[in-house]
Order: sequence, then C-alpha cells, then structure tokens
Amino acid sequence: QVHLVESGGGFLQAGGSLRLSCVASGSISSINGMGWHRQAPGKQRELVARITSGGVTIYKDSAKGRFTISGDNAKNTVYLQMNSLKPEDTAVYYCNYRPYQNEDYWGQGTQVTVSK
Repeated sequence: QVHLVESGGGFLQAGGSLRLSCVASGSISSINGMGWHRQAPGKQRELVARITSGGVTIYKDSAKGRFTISGDNAKNTVYLQMNSLKPEDTAVYYCNYRPYQNEDYWGQGTQVTVSK
C-alpha cells in the first residue's frame, strides 16, 4: 500500500509560480512511476507530468516549457514547479503513483486557482 500527500496549492494571479510537493510513504522504492494529474470543474482528470518507470519525464503539451517535474528519491518526494501560470491551469492537482499498468495510487488533491 502507498500513501500520497500533496501540498503547495494556493490562489495566485496569472503569471505567477507555485511548487507542488507530493510525499509518498509505504511500499515505494523509487519515485519512478510518480506523476501529477489535474481535474478542472466539469472536466476529466488529465495527466500533467510524469516520471515514467524508466525515469523519463513526460508532459502534457500545454505544460511543456512552463512546468517541471522533479523528485528526490531519498525523500520519496516528487515536485511540480509551475511557472507562468494561466487561469486555465486552475484545477485540483493530484499526485499519482503507478508502479504497474493496472495499479494506481492517488493523493487527496490540492487546489490551484489562478486569477486573471
């Protein structure tokens, strides 16, 4: 079992920056397989960024160049640095851990609200 706890969300104006953190505990040996999704009101949850099982970082197109996912294996922590935030980035951001294709763990989510 894996437990994920996110932090770092908030309310800010467009153009600002935030860094989200996700700390994992339990049966996890590497941050590979961890990532961030988000869900805006009335929309489906979508992938924002992930560190694949092979250690490769992937991003949603609209996040490329603005968001950076990174991690610290020693702390079992993954970060999402978000710069140049836009109102359309407003959503609940969820940490996800996917050690295998059919196994997912989710955090409780952290709200990010970007005003115009």
